[in-house]
Amino acid sequence: MSSKDPREILANSPMGTFQVIAVGMCVLLNALDGFDVLSISFAAPGIASEWGVDRAALGIVLSMELIGMAVGSVVIGSIADVIGRRPTILICLTAMAVGMGLAATANGIEILSVYRFATGLGIGGVLAATNAMVAEYANAKRKSLAVTTMAAGYPIGAIIGGTIASMLLAYYDWRAVFIFGAVMTVIFIPLIWYFLPESIEFLSQKRPAGSLEKINSTLKRMGHDTVSEMPVVVEEPKKIGVGRLFGPELARTTTILTFAYFAHIMTFYFYLKWIPKIVVDLGFEPSLAGSVLVWANVGGASGAILLGLLAMKYGIRALVIGAMLVGGAMVTLFGQAPSDLAKLSIIACVAGFFTNAAIVGLYAIFAHSFPTEVRAGGTGFVIGVGRGGAALGPVIAGFLFESGYGLSMVAVFMAMGSICAALALVLLGRPRNSAAQLAE
Repeated sequence: MSSKDPREILANSPMGTFQVIAVGMCVLLNALDGFDVLSISFAAPGIASEWGVDRAALGIVLSMELIGMAVGSVVIGSIADVIGRRPTILICLTAMAVGMGLAATANGIEILSVYRFATGLGIGGVLAATNAMVAEYANAKRKSLAVTTMAAGYPIGAIIGGTIASMLLAYYDWRAVFIFGAVMTVIFIPLIWYFLPESIEFLSQKRPAGSLEKINSTLKRMGHDTVSEMPVVVEEPKKIGVGRLFGPELARTTTILTFAYFAHIMTFYFYLKWIPKIVVDLGFEPSLAGSVLVWANVGGASGAILLGLLAMKYGIRALVIGAMLVGGAMVTLFGQAPSDLAKLSIIACVAGFFTNAAIVGLYAIFAHSFPTEVRAGGTGFVIGVGRGGAALGPVIAGFLFESGYGLSMVAVFMAMGSICAALALVLLGRPRNSAAQLAE
């Protein structure tokens, strides 16, 4: 039994099998989120055809779970800093399963929007809590790689789930997509219960009843020495909440990261949410349209993994800026693409590579920029407010389409979000607080 701080043990020791499994579970959780978010995109052509929905209304329903994600990330992310990451994830998974199941029973655009909003609440909470959990399970050397790998789970889920969705749509209607998502979400609940105990960093900071026993139990499962006592709290607890995020220590970082995420995610979700409908409107079958979205996520997964590896050697902020600029250019190019499925798939893949690489890079910056006591809340705030851009992207594009603008002009306009986000990160310069300097 050791007298060391358990957080130092985790930070300085090699990652054992159990830690790798825990991070892997978070990757799978993000993969589940990736499919659940994009399930409406795969279902959208069938919904529009069956219910006669115009593009403006379709843009709204495409955004409803994104609005839910915004609320869930801010509200539930802060709750995760109080009750713990693990119970928050389990509660949110239950909400996601119910929302996905009910979506398959919807008989109109209004009730479907309600169900998608409820699903988004769960997804937003899972994203905030999982990002914090990964950062707290990884050691210091592998933290950026772990966070970016976790973020790569999002497009991987869209690839695997999208491939299955395309096969389901060849034989069944759009409801099968939501039923599949609900079943997979239910399967995850017992897996998370067993393989993802509460983070040691949270237990050390918040000290709920039985914390020492829980810490030692987790240390044993990781193959590390147990500790004889709880770590000493040297500093007085700082205020937790939005006020802390906009205090002298974090205000500049919080503001710029929130704007950058808002602007870039607007471009990202315009692109992902509208791909199937755009491809169907070009004359292709819904199952083939889904394949283009799958290729976009193949690029997204590849970009996430490569950025994670590059982040071990190069500054993450510079990598994110470059990815945003190229991603914006590729989204513009997608709007000029001919009605050729192979060319559309290639352009979608490259655009997905850079736009998603920028997002996972931002997640790594979030994890480094906020201290433990506000990490989930800070991440949740940035993601939650930033998700306003995610919700606006499909809606704005829908109204632009309905107003008579062609794909080429809509793509140029929507790509500007990524360009503005890159400029914001340039203006950030070198962060003034030491925590954020790790993200340089």
